[in-house]
Amino acid sequence: MIPTLRVYLLLLAGAGVATLLSIFWKHEASLTVAIGLMLLWDVLVLGVMVLDGLLGRKCRVTVQREPLYKLSIGRDNPITLQVTSQSTTAELQIYDASPLKHFEISQPILKAKLPANHTETLTYTAKPTMRGEYKWGDIQVRQLSPGKLCWMDWKIPHSTKAEVFPDLVGLRSLSIRLTLQSTGAMKQARRMGIGTEFAELRDYATGDDPRLIDWKATARRSRPLVRVLEPEQEQTLIILLDRGRLMTAQVQGLQRFDWGLNATLGLAMAGLRRGDRVGVGVFDRALHTWIPPQRGQAHLNHLLERLTPIQPELLEPDYLGAVNAIVSQQSRRALVVVITDVVDTTASAELLVALTRLAPRYLPFCVTLRDAQIDKQAHQFTSDVTSNYARAVALDLLAQRQVAFAELKRQGVLVLDAPASQISDELVDRYLQLKLRNQL
Repeated sequence: MIPTLRVYLLLLAGAGVATLLSIFWKHEASLTVAIGLMLLWDVLVLGVMVLDGLLGRKCRVTVQREPLYKLSIGRDNPITLQVTSQSTTAELQIYDASPLKHFEISQPILKAKLPANHTETLTYTAKPTMRGEYKWGDIQVRQLSPGKLCWMDWKIPHSTKAEVFPDLVGLRSLSIRLTLQSTGAMKQARRMGIGTEFAELRDYATGDDPRLIDWKATARRSRPLVRVLEPEQEQTLIILLDRGRLMTAQVQGLQRFDWGLNATLGLAMAGLRRGDRVGVGVFDRALHTWIPPQRGQAHLNHLLERLTPIQPELLEPDYLGAVNAIVSQQSRRALVVVITDVVDTTASAELLVALTRLAPRYLPFCVTLRDAQIDKQAHQFTSDVTSNYARAVALDLLAQRQVAFAELKRQGVLVLDAPASQISDELVDRYLQLKLRNQL
């Protein structure tokens, strides 16, 4: 039991009365009587407080944490507690023992006041910054006694474990977007005749390309018919994800590797939705993980299961070795996407050599994750000397990156450089554009 402010005020009041009695009552035993009365008052107040706490045990609330499903890294995952009061109004504070390391908790202590016989849902958010398995401990509850003389404090055993996965929330949003595009924009693309694979015949409409008219079908049916084409299916998409030294850096609260992993899974989902065969490789000094190209949505679950436990390492990546390993296993033409980071032409010389070796047999695509903080420093004007020096360094880094990108483009390599937090959406959009333009 923890005394409330009301108890301390009552004890202070007793001490005050005893002091006044000893001052104004002119008697030899006044001090002894005052101290005796004060102690008696203190015992009475503390006794009533204990009794209030014991009676309040019958009014304890029940707290139940809803099951913790797969948590998404870098997202505010809602954690829900169901609280039910008994026959009296309940004023309480709840501390849910969430992990302290690698988590940002919105409300460490939840406060609520419930009417009698009422159930309320309390929610806070947990934002993990690293993947893995974490333990949620017991639930600590502190409830005000019926007489408001003490806080009743007890623990509810409710330990459980929760796994932190890549950005599953982002994948669900992407799945919805791809579905809408399939029923809207993709149909419009088919009507425009974009693609190489025959889909169906339909009546000629104003604005259609006359080159798409099927003259044999037109002659048979005595009305102009055009061929509807759609992007070629069952192509091959290979994603190579760097887990080396540069990918360990923190960018906007997450490791660069985690942003790259989110982009990998998003691109894999888009490829599988478009009927492509998708394979994924993760590399550092060697090809750490290789998942051969497969089709079908079930393959996405396999990718998620295999890739989630992987963490970046402080190792220099062997781009040439990774590319050679893929080339030896993938004979047919494919879109090869390498997700990494670029510093300058000197530090990234091996990456330039590896990607240029892929062309023209394969379609190489270099994806880099830019740090938005460097962009901010490069465009932030100030009179401070130190800040200006940092700005000069940031501008030089950006300039060196652009030189490296220009060399890649000159060698026929596709390039996408975007802030880490936007890379998933921009990469998927770029891939869909490549499909529609039949660049693969």
